[in-house]
Amino acid sequence: MSGAVIVTGAASGIGFACVEMLLARGFKACAIDIAPIPDGAFAGDPDRLLSVPTDVSDPLACADAVAAAVKKFGKIDALIHMAAVHSTRTWREIDADHMNEVLGINVTGAFNMSQAAALEMEKTGGGAICLAMSGSIMVSGLGGHGRGGIAYISSKAAIIGVTRGLARSLAPINIRVNAVSPGSTRTAMTADYSEEAVRHAGAKTLAGRMGEASEIASVALFLISDEAGYIQGQIINVNGGGSLGL
Repeated sequence: MSGAVIVTGAASGIGFACVEMLLARGFKACAIDIAPIPDGAFAGDPDRLLSVPTDVSDPLACADAVAAAVKKFGKIDALIHMAAVHSTRTWREIDADHMNEVLGINVTGAFNMSQAAALEMEKTGGGAICLAMSGSIMVSGLGGHGRGGIAYISSKAAIIGVTRGLARSLAPINIRVNAVSPGSTRTAMTADYSEEAVRHAGAKTLAGRMGEASEIASVALFLISDEAGYIQGQIINVNGGGSLGL
């Protein structure tokens, strides 16, 4: 497929890689992040790019961002939702406010953006949505230095339910919903890993290394493409074989 795609979490990491890849392949891209994305951050035709600062935990802001994309591009064909907040707090350090904040951004935010995008895609015959889970839910995490704790793990586990619930709900209006589940990947979330932690993360994979953001982005782009037309309600692991439990 080609057309216009909304990408959240676009200021860095996998979201940034998605926007770069979309523009390189001739797509139009609406780049969304909670903070403004600097002019010139992405190479390519500026007429095919729109940047919109958006707090995904705010449903009205999500609706406004989608409306801005539709105004510029005429329609939207897909959503790649990568926006998330990390939490490294241990179970002793977490309180209810922090847990709700993380869930509000990572879980409710995924729903907010999906709902806003789906309402527009329904008007033009359908589309595709790719959400982001995390391979960390397979082994869980204690939190601490650079590592996801229970709030983050819980929020990403909930994306399974969001993906499958939306896939069943939106199939009748020709909108496919899937999720990509990255293993350890070199992004801002893992930037403060020690050299030892990087080696350890890579050693747990068959590939023998951490993943690159572009490797996750390429799968996200596949999942919104026509070539993935028979894939619905699935969680696609992209982890270098890490799920085999080395």
